[in-house]
Amino acid sequence: MKDFKKIRLVLNSVLPAVILYEWLNMFFFANGNLLSSRGLQSLKYFTILSNLLEAFACLWWLFRRNEVLKFTASVAVMLTCIVVLVFLGPMFGYRAMFAGPNLWFHLLVPLTALAEVLFLVNRTYSKKEIFLASLTMAVYGIFYLGNILINGIGQRPASNDWYGFLTWGYPVGVLIYFTIWGTTYLIGAFISFINDLYDRRHS
Repeated sequence: MKDFKKIRLVLNSVLPAVILYEWLNMFFFANGNLLSSRGLQSLKYFTILSNLLEAFACLWWLFRRNEVLKFTASVAVMLTCIVVLVFLGPMFGYRAMFAGPNLWFHLLVPLTALAEVLFLVNRTYSKKEIFLASLTMAVYGIFYLGNILINGIGQRPASNDWYGFLTWGYPVGVLIYFTIWGTTYLIGAFISFINDLYDRRHS
């Protein structure tokens, strides 16, 4: 366990620096890659918000050892990874999804965060904590749809439906919203299940 603590100290020190570096790279130098924007426009993406949440959770853990926030952030970034692998990758192409900083945001950071909470954390999570972790996506989805209802869908590359969820109309878009929300909950439940299984085997 002491070795785990040392690994986590290093991990939670390095990961925020990597995330911040890649975000600033996008912030100042985004070159038109798909789902990549310069300046504060980059904050419209759940990908960026979830990765920044992971960076904050890492730094907070260094001072407060807050495992619930780490869990919440890990669920959020893993949702980004799954949506890219299952939905956005087939739709827009995997090469575009993993170009530039998005290689970190869409794949490397999520897998690192998942590995930490699965293999280095000795804790299970309540249904309430799992539900609260899923609210990151639920709240984002409300603002995403609200922006479209207020400002319209628009046309690419300036479309307000940058993830293409409304490509097949609003009913399908709402179905996608609830599917992704459910997926977020399942990610949290999966992490908690694996941790609980590990605890039982070693109790």
